[in-house]
Parts: sequence; structure tokens; C-alpha cells
Amino acid sequence: MKLTSKLFIVGLLATCIACKDGYIDDIQPAPAGVDKTPPEVTINFPKEEPLTWVPDEVMSINIDFNVVDDIEIQDIIVTLDGEGIGSYSDFKDYRKTAVKLPYDNITNGTHTLTVTANDISGKTTSSTVEFVKPENYVPLYEGEIFYMPFDDQYLELVSVSEATAVGDPGFAGESASGANAYAGATDSYLTFPTTDLTNDEFSASLWYKVDADPDRAGILVMGPPDEANPDSQNNRTAGFRLFREAAGTNQRIKLNVGNGNGENWFDGGTAADINPGNGEWVHIAISIAATECAVYINGEPVSQGTFPGISWEGCDIMSIGSGAPRFSGWGHLSDNSYIDELRIFNKALSQTEVQTILDNEQP
Repeated sequence: MKLTSKLFIVGLLATCIACKDGYIDDIQPAPAGVDKTPPEVTINFPKEEPLTWVPDEVMSINIDFNVVDDIEIQDIIVTLDGEGIGSYSDFKDYRKTAVKLPYDNITNGTHTLTVTANDISGKTTSSTVEFVKPENYVPLYEGEIFYMPFDDQYLELVSVSEATAVGDPGFAGESASGANAYAGATDSYLTFPTTDLTNDEFSASLWYKVDADPDRAGILVMGPPDEANPDSQNNRTAGFRLFREAAGTNQRIKLNVGNGNGENWFDGGTAADINPGNGEWVHIAISIAATECAVYINGEPVSQGTFPGISWEGCDIMSIGSGAPRFSGWGHLSDNSYIDELRIFNKALSQTEVQTILDNEQP
């Protein structure tokens, strides 16, 4: 036992000598230095632009800002419209801090947010942002005339109108961008009147997470009634039909457009295939100009070509999540897939514009 104790002491002394001789670096305290500059304050959110419109008169936001100082932050004060809503004086890192401050009483109108930081030498910096909670939705893109974000409701924000639910559609519990996407169900879909939507040029943009069961379905349809076949609607001389069909284990996106005297097909073949097994959100856009059409998947054109121009004769209903009631003759009925961020435009979108929307809404 005594021998063991002596060996331990010898080993401990050897370790201490090794440390003293430089095998382990000594900790050298760094001098604080001279406080030369005032704090830097950066407000990340909100920005000086309208907040995303919500139908409620009061909304919640997460105020997000950073403060950096060359020596030490003493305290931070946050005010909204002149009233204090947050203060901070205890920091894990006394030279920089990132703060997210929840605030649940943003009312309609203009608001002024100010973040003021003081350092230990008495230098002060204030950063101010003026932002707006709009009473009505403000379209984000040129020509945008319809926007349905599917945030737990079937509300179209430009007209502030509810879509009509047929059957029992629901919500996905996830989204491509936003709160909660549309979830299709058997014999279920949404309809919306086409008032102000049937223009010489037309585009639509949406996010789509495909469910391959059933093996074919309508996605977005604006078509006329088929008076000749009332029990099997399939009049394709006007409007358009965006739908999917099985292509082996994939699902192929297709577009059919009626020109008044007939129809034009825009089928991209394998380039327009989506693999349901990937379980991924895919961005789909269609662009209908006066003389040509294009279908885009994830920003890339998969089908495009010329045509005589679209006819809207008899197209008074838009279906979302099904071909019914105007495109049921080939079994393109309700879609169990998820749909999110549906936008409609009164212009033909270019590939650059499609890519911009995709980038802004990227899941």
C-alpha cells in the first residue's frame, strides 16, 4: 500500500513538472483592450415592408435582432411604438448576442420598432424599423390576382373569399411554405368561382406533394360543362386541365388547354415525372400566353410549345384537388396529394419569374 502511494505521488510530481516545462500550454488571459466603437445593432425581422397578411386584426411575430460590441454589451432595450417590450442585461457572450423576442399584439397599421444597445463605456446605438401590418393582403408579385396559402383554412386572400369544400378535404399537418397545406381526400376537393381569373394570359404556381393513390387525379382544372355527356364530363375545347397519370412507378404531370375549336396537349414525357417514393414537395407552374404554353417543374420547363390561344367559354368553376366536376370522363377525380401556396396570375410567367417564386417559397 505504501509503495503504491509513493508511486502515485511520484507520478503526480512528474505530471506537474511536465506541465511546468511546457507540455501543456498555460492559460494566458487576454486584456480587455480599449473600447473604441459603439455597439452594432442589426434587426433581422421585421423588415421595412408589409408583414404577411393574416385575416385576424391582431397577430403574433418573433422579433429577431443581433447586437455586437468590441468590448462588452451592458444592456439592450426594445421598444415598440415608444413602449418598452423587452430588456436584456445578462449575456452568455458579453460581446455578441442574438435575440428572438415573441410579441403577440401586432395590430393593423404602421408600427415602429427600436432596439437600443449600450456598452460598458457609455456608447449607445439605436436601430429602428418601421413596418406595417396590412388590413388587406398585398400581392407579392406582378400580376398576382389569387393567393391561397392553405394556412389552416381555405381562404383566398386577394378577394378575401372562402373556397367551397366538396366532401371532406383536410389539412396535411405540414407545409411547403407556411403553416398547414391542403390535404386531399377521396371524393373531396375545393371549388372557386372564376370571376376575374379568366384573362387572355394566365399562370398558376403551386407546391405539390404527390400521393400515387389513386393512380390518376386532377390537380387544378378550369373547364366548361360537357352538355353532350352530362354523366361523363370531358369537354376540352375551353379552359385548362392540369392533372397527373401513372407512368410506371412515377406520376406524370400533364396540361391540356382548350383553344375554342379544339385542344392542345403539353405532355413533357419522362421530364414531367415525379417519383412518389421520394416523399418530396415539388414546385409546379403553368404559363399560358396568347401564343404559347409552358409547364415547369422545380423551375425547369418540362413541356412548352405554341398554340392558338385559350378560350374561356363556359369556364365558371375552378376545381382544386380534383378534375371533378368538369373533367371526370377519364377518371381524373379527387387527389389525395398535398397542395400548398397556390397563386394565380393574369400574365404569362417567364422562367425567371417562376424561379423567383420557387426560391422565395423554398421548403
